[in-house]
Amino acid sequence: MTFSSSLKSTIRIIMLVGVLLVAASAGNFNQDFDITWGDGRAKILNNGQLLTLSLDKTSGSGFKSKNQYLFGKIDMQLKLVPGNSAGTVTAYYLSSLGSAHDEIDFEFLGNLSGDPYILHTNIFTQGKGNREQQFYLWFDPTKDFHTYSVLWNPQSIIFFVDGTPIREFKNLESNGIAFPKSQPMQIYSSLWNADDWATRGGLVKTDWTQAPFTASYRNFNAQACIWSSGSSSCSKSSSNNSWLTQSLDTTGQARIKWVQKNYMIYNYCTDTKRFPQGFPPECSLA
Repeated sequence: MTFSSSLKSTIRIIMLVGVLLVAASAGNFNQDFDITWGDGRAKILNNGQLLTLSLDKTSGSGFKSKNQYLFGKIDMQLKLVPGNSAGTVTAYYLSSLGSAHDEIDFEFLGNLSGDPYILHTNIFTQGKGNREQQFYLWFDPTKDFHTYSVLWNPQSIIFFVDGTPIREFKNLESNGIAFPKSQPMQIYSSLWNADDWATRGGLVKTDWTQAPFTASYRNFNAQACIWSSGSSSCSKSSSNNSWLTQSLDTTGQARIKWVQKNYMIYNYCTDTKRFPQGFPPECSLA
C-alpha cells in the first residue's frame, strides 16, 4: 500500500504523541456515553448493553460519547422505529465542535408503513457540507438490529452497512479539497421530529397517535485514537489498529458499486440543477 507524503506525516504525528490509548472493544453504554437530552426519554438498560431513544409530541431524545476520537473504526447496531415512522429522523453521526466543524453523518428518514426508510449520508469539512448521498436499504431496518459503521482514517472515510461499503470519501487534500484530519469528533445520536422536511419533502406529517416512537442501540464498538488533553494516542503497529491503513480491496470496490447501482437514490455529484456551474471537484477526482 502506497501513501502520499501528507498521509505519512499525519500517521507519524499520531504515532508520536504518546502511549497507546484504544477504545474498549466491548462497549458499555453506561461507561461510554452520556444521555444529553430528552427528560427521561432516553434509557440505558440491561446493565449498559442496550440504549433506547424515544420521541413523543413533547420531545425527542439523544446521547453522545464521553470520548473524543481522531480517526477510528466505529460500529453501532441500530433497530429503527417500526411501523409508521413518517416525520421522524434517527441521526447517528460523528462531529467536532464549532462553526468550522467536521462531521460524518448517518441519518435515517422515517416513512409510512410499508415504504422503505431512506438512509441519508453527508460529510462536512471545515463547516462545509452539501455532500449528500441517499440510499434505500436491502432489508427492513426495523425488524432486527443491523450494524452501521464508519471507517475514518488518514486515507478516506468509508460508510458500511452490515460490513458492506456503501460510500467512500477519499483524502484529496493534494487537490485542494479539505479532509477531516485534525479536529477530534464525538459520537452523537438523536431521535427527533422533522416532519417539515424529512418525509417526501415535508408532505407527510408525523402521526402522533403512533407515539412514542422508539429506536434501539446495542453492541457499540470503537477501535479508535482517543483524543485527550490536546493530543491523540494510538499506534500504527498495533494489530488492533489495522483500520488505520485500511482501504477498499477489489471486493470492497465491487460491493460499493453494487450498492450504488441498485440502492442509491440521490447523489450530489449528479445533481445538475443544484450545481449548474459544475460539480464539486471531488466528484470527478474520486
